[in-house]
Amino acid sequence: MMRAAVNTRYGSPDVLEIRQVHKPEPKAGEVLIEVHATTVSRTDCGMRRPHPFFVRLVAGLLRPKRTILGMDFAGVVQAIGAGVTRFKPGDRVFGLSPDVYGAHAEYLCVPEEAAMAAMPAATRFGEAVVCEGAWYADTNLRAFRLEPGHSILIYGASGAIGTAAVQLAKSYGAKVTAVVATRHLDLVRTLGADRAVDYTAQDFTQLGETFDVVFDAVGKTTFSRCRRLLKPEGVFAATDLGPWGQNALLAILSAITGSRRVIFPLPSSSKAKAFVEFLKARMEAGEFRPVIDREYPLEAIADAYRYVETEQKTGIVVINVR
Repeated sequence: MMRAAVNTRYGSPDVLEIRQVHKPEPKAGEVLIEVHATTVSRTDCGMRRPHPFFVRLVAGLLRPKRTILGMDFAGVVQAIGAGVTRFKPGDRVFGLSPDVYGAHAEYLCVPEEAAMAAMPAATRFGEAVVCEGAWYADTNLRAFRLEPGHSILIYGASGAIGTAAVQLAKSYGAKVTAVVATRHLDLVRTLGADRAVDYTAQDFTQLGETFDVVFDAVGKTTFSRCRRLLKPEGVFAATDLGPWGQNALLAILSAITGSRRVIFPLPSSSKAKAFVEFLKARMEAGEFRPVIDREYPLEAIADAYRYVETEQKTGIVVINVR
């Protein structure tokens, strides 16, 4: 048996229960991971209480299909199934579980070919659960076709996606303008932003400058508000559907017209493994570091959800399972 945070119905964080559930056993080609750390993310919040309603077509119409959430994990390989050669018991690993989730538990079973890699040396478990936000960020940066010399404005650069986007955009050689609240100005500068703009002190859409890319990393602005910031061939993207799903609709319209003015890229599970290896290389090269807001024990995971839902977190919120 093992401890896990379980939600068998939709609702507030109060629906979560720490229960004893059956510990998974690795089948042929699978790896059993003793989870040491995971995160609570916007994705987890959205899966626990799906909004808009049509998300339930994926998450489960009347009740959750996935009763144990958590996509990011870091831990130790405890056992392997027949035929596994990439990993062995005792290996320290980190990665993503975008298809089955399940990391809000003491153990997690994933295929050997899952989005998983050996942890960088000297990295502690709580510092390695950085993949999800970075995966969403990099999906957008690649869709932007970001190259050295490009200029990018990142709105909401202090969250899990935003802090990752700043660092990864710099690793691609872009010039980064980060738009954040006053208290995050120093943070984004230390992450490599060439310019930090305080949206509480000035209207960031009135900078008098245009960009190749405008990336809304928190889903709190709109294309119509930001279009004056775009160069003639500039591209806008957001990590949220926006009011009435407008970002997805504008992306469809842009694709139909061939303008590529608005894009709404979604991460692909088939590319997650390659991304984790890419992120590991960035971490080892000193081009990417975790930004941790708070840490909670598994028993207090409902409090972590409540905090994430304030939409005020900086970077990631870590759950220490062990």
